[in-house]
Amino acid sequence: MTTQTSHPASLTIDALMKQCETRRQRRGGPGGQHRNKVETAIVLTHKPTEISAEASERRSQAENLKVAQFRLRINLALKVRSELEMASFPSQLWKSRIRQNKIQVNSQHTDFPTLLAEALDVLLIKQWDVKSAAELLGSSTSQLVKFLKQEPRAFGFLNFQRLSQDLKPLK
Repeated sequence: MTTQTSHPASLTIDALMKQCETRRQRRGGPGGQHRNKVETAIVLTHKPTEISAEASERRSQAENLKVAQFRLRINLALKVRSELEMASFPSQLWKSRIRQNKIQVNSQHTDFPTLLAEALDVLLIKQWDVKSAAELLGSSTSQLVKFLKQEPRAFGFLNFQRLSQDLKPLK
């Protein structure tokens, strides 16, 4: 029996940051002298997995930190698979986001990385069969595909995995 542990993408920001190394850097480009003199770029590395994310497009270090944290959670959702039992799906968070078989979440919402990780974990359990995964998650197949397309890397990963299982890629 596999023990259920939280996916790193579902950790609170405080808990996640305790597991990360933070580097501040200077970046050139638009933004004037302020950007060139101050270390506004942020690079976060999740120490247990060595997965990283960065942000440098904002002039504020605090804004770049928030962007890098969200990107790190997305990268963790894409690259870390949790080996959980099917009985643990769908989570309460997932159930709270399903209304009439539709997944109600914007790709910029704080819940998105956690939900993305869960969808990919279920797809792994269901051997990349989208219909079976959607049934387990309580959504329609088209809604699950639409949800995954919100993060193009997740949709590409799904199709890569489907091809490796001799399944047709989705469009």
